[in-house]
Amino acid sequence: MTRRHYVVLIVIGIVLFLVISTVLARVFSVDDAERAAITSLVQDEARGDSRAMISTITGCATSVSCRARVAQNAADLTRSGSLSILQLNTSVSFSLTGTVGTARVAWQTSTSLPIVQCIRVRRAGNALSGFHVEVLRISARIPSDSDCPAQY
Repeated sequence: MTRRHYVVLIVIGIVLFLVISTVLARVFSVDDAERAAITSLVQDEARGDSRAMISTITGCATSVSCRARVAQNAADLTRSGSLSILQLNTSVSFSLTGTVGTARVAWQTSTSLPIVQCIRVRRAGNALSGFHVEVLRISARIPSDSDCPAQY
């Protein structure tokens, strides 16, 4: 092989490395996007801001049951003080395509005991075109030692 062939192979290898790195970066960053969406939703809930919660949850503005659940959660779980996320188990650990799953979050404020809830999340898109996160549903408070129920 000539020097020119080696250079072409090296360039192809670099391009493949960059493409694979970009795809993996998208896959791994969707976890951060899900965490951010859940944290934002819980912060709105702790402030008692049901309007912000409704605008965050996909389709909630047009669903009577969702608006009622959000209003009840906002009324029951409003807390003062700074919010801390104690534990957040995302809906899916790794996927190259879109998924729907349930995340479990434990949070508290400086004036409250821990609160545990389940949040239904859709990761739409794929590794090539990119992902976006949609919050679909939030549960009422569940016992701290409970797993997320199948339906809520």
